[in-house]
Amino acid sequence: MPALTGLLTIMEKAARKAGGKLRRDFGEIEHLQVSQKGPADFVSKADERAEDTIFRELEIARPDWGFLMEEGGEIAGAEGKPRFIVDPLDGTSNFLHGIPHFAISIAVQDPKPDGSGWGDIFAGLVYNPITDESFWAERGKGAWLGNRRLRVSARRQLNEALIATGTPYKGHGDFEEWAKIFGAIGPSVSGIRRFGAASLDLAWLAAGRYDGFWESGLSPWDTAAGCLLVREAGGFVTDYRGRSPHIADTQVLAANDILHSKLHKLLVGAIK
Repeated sequence: MPALTGLLTIMEKAARKAGGKLRRDFGEIEHLQVSQKGPADFVSKADERAEDTIFRELEIARPDWGFLMEEGGEIAGAEGKPRFIVDPLDGTSNFLHGIPHFAISIAVQDPKPDGSGWGDIFAGLVYNPITDESFWAERGKGAWLGNRRLRVSARRQLNEALIATGTPYKGHGDFEEWAKIFGAIGPSVSGIRRFGAASLDLAWLAAGRYDGFWESGLSPWDTAAGCLLVREAGGFVTDYRGRSPHIADTQVLAANDILHSKLHKLLVGAIK
């Protein structure tokens, strides 16, 4: 088993420090549910505090690297240096409603050698503060949950497969397209789950808990770490056209090689 490298140790330290604060804030949600104002403002502040903690920890360790953050946006680093991609609270709606299923996602993206933009994801970490599970991967070194090597599910039949997805909601996503895909995939699989945190969906896919995943309309900070986890666990991650971008976010389809092909066929048939 490869040990956590210095970089991943730094990332995990930042995630755990922010995660401790999120656990504390999560404990206050139950009391805020009954207030007249409601908990939404409180949650946005919890989100911002977590991101600030992660940013400060990572900036101290890598002061010349850039950042792409859900709340803080893009911060340029020194020329030719990598950047951190940070989601301090993936699963905000779960957090808001007192549902203990959310995560911190941190990834590292290398610049392209020719300086024309951003390239491969080099390292990724998804940390669940509630279960204290730390899923991590480094390019070429596999995917891990703590010290346990992760592999995607070996299932080959759709009727045995448990598939995760994210559903559209008010003002976000294409209901009609999602319904067509659900109508094509749903009758063919063992079950479909919607837990509300894409980073954890992908981490669970890497761990073999899910057999496949699809969603659209996400952002880089939702999926950057998760894409690497799935790929390093032996899975495939593409968009709906079968292309494999460094970060699949606007469209994501992920599974092992056999199920990916079968799911892709159903998905394409549904939306063409």
